[in-house]
Amino acid sequence: MKIGRITPAIVAGGASGLGAATVRLLRERGAPVAIFDRDRVSGIALAQETGAEFCDVDVTSDESVNEGLGRARTVQGVERLCVNCAGIAVSARVAGSRGAHDTALFERTIAINLVGTFRVMAKSAAAMIGADPLPGPDAERGVILNTASIAAQDGQIGQAAYAASKGGIASLCLPAARDLAGYGVRVMTLAPGVFDTRMLAGLPHAVRESLAAQVPMPARFGQPSEFASVVCWIAETPYLNGETIRVDGALRMGPR
Repeated sequence: MKIGRITPAIVAGGASGLGAATVRLLRERGAPVAIFDRDRVSGIALAQETGAEFCDVDVTSDESVNEGLGRARTVQGVERLCVNCAGIAVSARVAGSRGAHDTALFERTIAINLVGTFRVMAKSAAAMIGADPLPGPDAERGVILNTASIAAQDGQIGQAAYAASKGGIASLCLPAARDLAGYGVRVMTLAPGVFDTRMLAGLPHAVRESLAAQVPMPARFGQPSEFASVVCWIAETPYLNGETIRVDGALRMGPR
């Protein structure tokens, strides 16, 4: 797939962080982009900045996702690249001095991070299957790229819900790729490490410095633009399929 005007994209969770960087780079490459997010203020501002289309979408709702996909396709046609970045991070131990983990919080994390990713992926894949193959020798129809986390493998204290949701996304990659291979749709997953996004911006300076120093090389937070570059590389590399790639500077997270 060559990213450009004939490869419309949707980016779920595209109003901020890794998703917003992906929106910017895809627009720079000439691709029509729809931003799916619940953050209207940031989403509309980014749409005005880049020329993307903002769609107020809640990934936990079939109706909301269907409405967003319908609007996006009316504006730019069937998406050929679907990037799932929508997610939340929570911190709570399975059990401790305050009792057991809040089950509702665990379920909400799974609902947004894992089920929301699956919902957007499945609905997008169904439309890609019905589209004509893109130019090229492989009869490719589209690419779906989901976002896990290194927490899927290196989950820390307090990350039971988050790690479970991201581990599910990583495990989803290969069977989804196999399901869709016969239709010319690829599925890949990225597992980012510590990136300089809003999720980490509120940490005290000393904590941020300590966390960044744990990264072997380069010893810093990843930049969202670096994540976006990998997204585009995957989209344009046809032999990448069914794999989860860590983007983490060789970081292996300790227990805390």
